Amino acid sequence: MTGRPPTDAEPPLLIACALGIERFALRRGGAAGEAGPRVVTLRTGMGPQAAERALTEALRAGSVTERSPVVASGFCAGLAPGMRPGDVVVAEATRGHHAAAPETPCRDNGPLLRALRERGLTVHSGLLCGSDHVVRGAERAELHAAGAVAVDMESAATLRAARAAGRRPVAAVRVVVDAPEHELVRIGTVRGGISAFRVLRSVLPVFHEWHRSLLLPWR
Repeated sequence: MTGRPPTDAEPPLLIACALGIERFALRRGGAAGEAGPRVVTLRTGMGPQAAERALTEALRAGSVTERSPVVASGFCAGLAPGMRPGDVVVAEATRGHHAAAPETPCRDNGPLLRALRERGLTVHSGLLCGSDHVVRGAERAELHAAGAVAVDMESAATLRAARAAGRRPVAAVRVVVDAPEHELVRIGTVRGGISAFRVLRSVLPVFHEWHRSLLLPWR
């Protein structure tokens, strides 16, 4: 895509993810022939710095507008006991990996929660915490005790950069790929990773529905 979209056009949806396998799932997830909004799927690379840099550059490049909603998506680590690979996390807010990092609220996530649950998915909602490294064991428990339901490395930085570039709806929807009782070594090498991939493929139509719900003026 080149050039800036017309200002009177429906703003395209920007979906940001870190990994190639996440981008593959999100690009291939729509049903064949299904109509949906124009979607820009951005692979940011791993880590908060890479996510913030890639998102900022994409917003400046002109392939999306200043009104484009932004979704941070992909895989995450669940923090609450009983979570399983394939569960979905919809952030009420995200918070960066620094101790004093502010939260970014996700005020428009109601339609996402309803649509995902209507599809029969197990959905958790709460604080999605950021990290600059893979979280294991005791650190996972500490983050949960501090109020987070899940952790990933890119969502908080992505949404912070999106809001820094202007007022727009933002959301973070992540699929649990490992959890306290189901820790993984490598995504895609065990059953939990495969389950998470299949669920991630299924959420793109939900993002379309969410985008349509935002056609009224955003508050």
